[in-house]
Amino acid sequence: MQEFLQLVVSGIATGAIFASLALALVLIYNAMGLVNFAQGEMAMFAAFIAYTLINHGMSFWIAFPVTMVLAFGGGILIQRIVIKPVERAPVLTLVIITLGLATLVNGFAGFIWGYVPRYFGSPFSSDSIDLGGVFLNERDLGVIGVSGLVLLAVYLLLQHTTVGLTLRAAAHHPEASRLLGVHVSWMLALGWGLASAVGAVSGMMVAPILLLEPNMMQTIIIYAFAAAVLGGIESPLGAVVGGLVVGVVINLAGAYIPNAGDLQLAFGLGIIILVLILKPNGLFGRAATRRV
Repeated sequence: MQEFLQLVVSGIATGAIFASLALALVLIYNAMGLVNFAQGEMAMFAAFIAYTLINHGMSFWIAFPVTMVLAFGGGILIQRIVIKPVERAPVLTLVIITLGLATLVNGFAGFIWGYVPRYFGSPFSSDSIDLGGVFLNERDLGVIGVSGLVLLAVYLLLQHTTVGLTLRAAAHHPEASRLLGVHVSWMLALGWGLASAVGAVSGMMVAPILLLEPNMMQTIIIYAFAAAVLGGIESPLGAVVGGLVVGVVINLAGAYIPNAGDLQLAFGLGIIILVLILKPNGLFGRAATRRV
C-alpha cells in the first residue's frame, strides 16, 4: 500500500506537467478550433531560455517568472506574425503551419544550443518526507505545488476577471464580440501568449527530470494530447483532470505491468484511441449538436 501511494503521488507530479501542456493545447483549441502541434517545442524553447538565464547567474525562482513573461510575449509574437495572416484559412492549412512551426522552433533551438543533452538542475531537493510510513519525494511535491499554483492562477484569470471573460467570449462568439467592440484578433493573440506561458511551466518542470535537449518534449506532447482528449479538448478543467489521470495511469502501469516501461508511450496513444472510440467528447467535453 505504501508503494502504491508513493507511485500515485509521483504520477500526480508527472500528471501536473502533462496538465500544464494539455491546458496550453486547450487554450489554443478554444481560441481557434486548432490543435497547436508546436506547443511542445515552444515549451522546450522556453526551458532553454530559463537554462540560459540561470547559467548567467539568475536564480531559478527569478528565471521562472521572467521566462513565463518572455514566453507570453513570444506566443503573442507568433500569433501576430505567423498565425494572424492565415487565421481564416482552412484548418488543414493551419495544422500544417503549426507542424512547420514545430520543426522551425526545434531547429532554431538546436542551432543556438546544440543537440547535446544538458543538465538542468531542479530547484527542489531530492530528499524524501516520511508521512506515516509513506515516503514522498520533495521534488514531486514541489512540481505538484508549482504546477498547481499556475493552473489555479489561469483558472482564476479565465473565470473571475474581465480579461478572462472577454477572452472566452472572443473565442466562442467572435462575431458577437466584434459587434460589442472587442478586438477579437488581439484576444486571440492574448490566448496564444497565455498558452505559451502555461506551456513554459511544463518545459521548466520537466527539464530537471529529463535532460534538456531540443527533442525532450516530443514524448511529453503525446501524453499532453492524451490528457486533453481524455478530459475534453474544449475543457480547461478536463485538461487538468486528464493530465493527472494520464500521469497516474502511466506511472502505475510502468510499475505493475511486466515490461510496460518500454510501452508507456503506447499507453498514451492507447488512451487517445480509446477515448475517441468510446467517448469522443472526453470526460468534460460537450456533445456537439447539429440541426438537420
